[in-house]
Amino acid sequence: MTHEEILAQYGPREAMEYDVVVVGGGPAGLATAIRLKQLAAERGTDVSVVVLEKGSEPGAHILSGAVMDPRALTELIPDWKAKGAPLNQPVTDDAMVFLSENGSFRVPNFALPGIFQNHGNYIVSLGNVVRWLAQQAEGLGVEIFPGFPAAEVLYDEKGAVKGVATGNMGVGKDGEPTGNFQLGMELHGKYTVFAEGCRGHLGRHLISKFKLDEGRDPQAYGIGVKELWEIDPKKHEPGLVLHTAGWPLPTDTYGGAFLYHMEGNLVTLGFITGLDYSNPYLSPFEEMQRWKTHRNIRWYLEGGKRVSYGARAITAGGILSLPKQVFPGGALVGDDAGYLNAARIKGSHAAIKSGMLAAEAAYDAVTSGRQRDELKAYPEAFERSWLHDELNRSRNFKAWFKKGLWPATIMNGIEHKLLRGHVPWTLRRDRPDHAYLKPASECKPIAYAKPDGKLTFDRLSSVFISNTNHAEDQPAHLTLKDAAIPTQVNLAKYAGPEQRYCPAGVYEFVPAEGGGERLQINAQNCVHCKTCDIKDPTQNIVWVTPEGGGGPNYVNM
Repeated sequence: MTHEEILAQYGPREAMEYDVVVVGGGPAGLATAIRLKQLAAERGTDVSVVVLEKGSEPGAHILSGAVMDPRALTELIPDWKAKGAPLNQPVTDDAMVFLSENGSFRVPNFALPGIFQNHGNYIVSLGNVVRWLAQQAEGLGVEIFPGFPAAEVLYDEKGAVKGVATGNMGVGKDGEPTGNFQLGMELHGKYTVFAEGCRGHLGRHLISKFKLDEGRDPQAYGIGVKELWEIDPKKHEPGLVLHTAGWPLPTDTYGGAFLYHMEGNLVTLGFITGLDYSNPYLSPFEEMQRWKTHRNIRWYLEGGKRVSYGARAITAGGILSLPKQVFPGGALVGDDAGYLNAARIKGSHAAIKSGMLAAEAAYDAVTSGRQRDELKAYPEAFERSWLHDELNRSRNFKAWFKKGLWPATIMNGIEHKLLRGHVPWTLRRDRPDHAYLKPASECKPIAYAKPDGKLTFDRLSSVFISNTNHAEDQPAHLTLKDAAIPTQVNLAKYAGPEQRYCPAGVYEFVPAEGGGERLQINAQNCVHCKTCDIKDPTQNIVWVTPEGGGGPNYVNM
């Protein structure tokens, strides 16, 4: 049955009314909700706020490095330390290291620009920070509905956003309702704030519908592949922040890696690959496994144990790719808009700040009797904020890497060390990431070593420790516009890049009946990283929300 047929037979859907509906229970969405309730309490009013979270709980789908700048959190909750926020490990040392296959060079700390230094920041599990933020929000009266993904944007008769609908539950693989079928529900708001994170399913739709990216650079993305390790206490250096650039990526490919020493003998390590890479044989997952074999990295890990794994796309375009943040009836916040500062490798402070700014605009609108217009005060406040200044100073960071690693290193050093971000020039981008992929015939295959199961691993054993789960009898949430394109175009022209850029083994080409190959989609493996939705060269793959609560259940990530 089609969605329309299901609605006709089982509808209408139950509707709930709120002042503000927030889609996404990450740092941006929860900051929005908290700030709304704070303002209501301060001014003796009442504002009803609901947060929809597609994960099984707030934090379940959150994956980040993360070194957190507490500036925005301090503005939101000044006494966060007294309230037990899990920012426990301050940064004690920064190390920026350039790797070659057999060597390394550490940049002296005095030569590092200020944006690359982390004094005053904290190494955190952002998932745990989000769980704590959810507790603060609920304590203020925010309703949080975990396991309820927003699957559809709802519009009023004038074309303004009036809310969202959650996905139906209990639909079988064949699209037919099962005995456990439950119709989705509608949540209507005077304003709806979208905080889905990078490449949000509904955010993407809204950007297209309202042409919010008109006049902006195409968004740039990276994929971050992350592991959490428990290491030998003798090798643990609490508070050390290590970043690397160079090997194993070629110098014309944007990327880098990190290794952060948390408390409790834990280190979090990750590898970021820019999704504007050109060689279809490149595998971000395998590049991370190869990076761990460098002597500077393996020294920390040998004798340790990998305890968790995950992957997530991140935005990297910065202020030049930031879409218009508002539209009739709603707003985009956090990475749904693209506030992450790639130069600082930080986004949580920007997510919180953007949520606060949107909340302040929405509160003033609601309490003055307005609804479903544009919250123009939000982007106006952003332009006056420290966040705008920070992102503007870093506007060229990602673009320089199209010139190569060393020109980018030199120019970013000049911009941020000598000129302190006050630069008179701006570099622009004109192509989306998927358009950079070259035909396989023009590229050299990359030979990756087999995993040893101790230091390096395969995709399936990695997905296992991400605690990823999807109900087996449900429609695939990884959809194809045209089922013929994967073999006729992607495999024939690009050597099937989806089987390499996916970090979870979702896509594989298998023998087809009658000869040849076909694309098999193992949707149950999906960790919701969104890389396929971004990098597919024909833009034929569309990620949609699965049944509620499905996906990874990250612990301490």
